[in-house]
Amino acid sequence: MYRTHNNGELRIDHINQEVTLCGWVQKTRELGAMTFVDLRDRYGITQLVVGEEHIKIAKELGREDVIQITGKVIERESKNKNIPTGEIEIAVKAIYVLNKSKTPPFTIEDKTDGGEELRMQYRYLDLRRNPLRRNLELRHRLSIEVRKYLDSINFLEIETPYLIKSTPEGARDFVVPSRMNEGQFYALPQSPQTFKQLLMVSGYDRYYQIVRCFRDEDLRADRQPEFTQIDCEMAFVDQEDVLNTFEAMMVHLFQQTKGIDFDSFPRMTYADAMENYGCDKPDIRFGMTFNYINDLAQNKGFNVFDQSESVIAIVAEGCSEYTRKQLDALTDYVKRPQVGAKGMVYVKCNEDGTFKSSVDKFYSESDLKEWADKCGAKAGDLILVLSGDKAATQKQMNELRLHLGNELGLRNPEIYAPLWVYDFPLLEWDEDNSRYHAMHHPFTSPKKEDIALLETEPGKVRANAYDLVLNGTEIGGGSIRIHDKKVQAKMFDLLGFTPEEAQSQFGFLMNAFEYGAPPHGGIALGFDRLCALFGGQETIRDFIAFPKNNNGRDVMIDSPSIISKEQLDELNIYLKVKEAL
Repeated sequence: MYRTHNNGELRIDHINQEVTLCGWVQKTRELGAMTFVDLRDRYGITQLVVGEEHIKIAKELGREDVIQITGKVIERESKNKNIPTGEIEIAVKAIYVLNKSKTPPFTIEDKTDGGEELRMQYRYLDLRRNPLRRNLELRHRLSIEVRKYLDSINFLEIETPYLIKSTPEGARDFVVPSRMNEGQFYALPQSPQTFKQLLMVSGYDRYYQIVRCFRDEDLRADRQPEFTQIDCEMAFVDQEDVLNTFEAMMVHLFQQTKGIDFDSFPRMTYADAMENYGCDKPDIRFGMTFNYINDLAQNKGFNVFDQSESVIAIVAEGCSEYTRKQLDALTDYVKRPQVGAKGMVYVKCNEDGTFKSSVDKFYSESDLKEWADKCGAKAGDLILVLSGDKAATQKQMNELRLHLGNELGLRNPEIYAPLWVYDFPLLEWDEDNSRYHAMHHPFTSPKKEDIALLETEPGKVRANAYDLVLNGTEIGGGSIRIHDKKVQAKMFDLLGFTPEEAQSQFGFLMNAFEYGAPPHGGIALGFDRLCALFGGQETIRDFIAFPKNNNGRDVMIDSPSIISKEQLDELNIYLKVKEAL
């Protein structure tokens, strides 16, 4: 037996017991005739006391050496209340070096000196650090609780294929050449969407899978080329059934992993979200909702407002004392190319009841008071105004609102504000290609009361779709699916598919619908994002054991990489890269 205990479990109750421990050397400290060693494993740290008998070995220990010790548990004279094992230490009787370590390229401590790229190159070392260990433990606990909850309400976990057919909708596929079918390719699934619908046709009325998915798209902090989602589908349900089921699952996860109780989640239509927050995933941890002041701000001689479709204002509470430098910084922020505003107007609601604005030339005190009254601004507040095309200005004001939320400390990661957003548009118009695209995917059902509009005004049709938003991040989305072949055919027609193209791409699903497809719907939750938000962070990378960098590379194993000429020949692939070999 290599060890009798781990390095996080010994307590004062174990005093006088002889134990054997294994682990990595965190650090060593010499104090007179004795050497103290901090021994670490994934469970914690135990302090060792090495006397003169083994002092030579102890002095030769380096960071990250793997050792085994046997010794007696004794009470520490100088206790460390910061760690669970801080009341005891081990008087070492025997010490064995199981493996020497090179000097690590960065310090393996909670706060390390290693840069991100270096730590990703040596990910196996980075994973020894407590922050990453805690993240992966949280991920594990969440996955266990998801399975426990779904199993308790009769869901079956069923695996679906990873090598599937490429489809033109959605993000770009990763493709896999087939050796046995020359010139043909599989695609890696962006989601198991069609397979879970087929399972509903097959009579498996409650399916789930914690599944790996793949999208060949540009990366960012909350996106990886391969990611994990909690994929679920239910038969004989409507929207209310799905929302209630997965709201209860989220309540369960909050209770079991965070100790937070929720009675219910608020709900908001897509139209209201866009009107009040300028985005379909609003962060409702703080207010600062939009106020439309066209009727008060236009026709006063200020051409910027007069020529705008929308004049939108938000109120930053208690910020009337912002300096010119701070206001200029906000103006510079909204004028960044990523935001795209041409400028910003401000109104200070002074504590003495007066008003000071950047457009005093055009607006009187009484005008500005009307703005304040409509916006609900009080003395001490700051009103910020953007204008222009409505959709663009909403987007710009959303960016400003979130920026201010960060600056004012209103986006506390320890506060959770879940929200359902529903009634999305079914279709969105692509000006460049003069065609509709599915807002979600081509299997999303229209609202029953809007089906007639498919023939006359398809752009006004609402989808029977819903997103789950947490702290301004979309963590999941789903819909009630089309189960009627005629409606599905109409949807393909609106999306520009000819009957032959629809049959070629999705004939297997259309054919299945002819054999008794039940009403069904589901949801997919981004598991990586969920873990990051539960861990109080925005980036998903540190909640994945072996992530890719921003270029989609695994710098630890140097992937992707060139493959050999022989492999290319077997696949009958003739590429420029082959010419270079």
